[in-house]
Amino acid sequence: MESNFKAVLSSQEQSDTAQMVRDFNKTINQGKSPQQNLGKDDFLKILITQLSYQDPTAPMEDKEFIAQMAQFSTLDQITSMANDFSRLTAMLSGNEATNSLGKSVEVVSGEDQVLQGTVKAVARGDSPRILVNGTYYQWDQVTKVFEE
Repeated sequence: MESNFKAVLSSQEQSDTAQMVRDFNKTINQGKSPQQNLGKDDFLKILITQLSYQDPTAPMEDKEFIAQMAQFSTLDQITSMANDFSRLTAMLSGNEATNSLGKSVEVVSGEDQVLQGTVKAVARGDSPRILVNGTYYQWDQVTKVFEE
């Protein structure tokens, strides 16, 4: 049996579906980023293993232990700073999007089509969206903002 069923989504439905997919992927990938470098948990495991298997007749010198603890502290601070920068970036994007309310913008749609319209609403969050010509677009799709 042959089916001639075609599903066609409006640009609004496509935008909403794409946003739901991004939000879902963020939820399932939260805290599961590809590891290219050792994290603080890996560092602690290595340190504990090293301390567990060290030769009691020749223990680790104080200088080495202090240096490793300093490295761990630095790693922890850098991780914290990266998280803070991510939150700051999201907040700045949200503020930028909110400030565009009522202004004309140029947006590159998913079909690499450039369109222009007035921002009627803003949906804030980690990835703010703006309502232009009846369709929501990601803030990072905006290429220009014009003063009315």
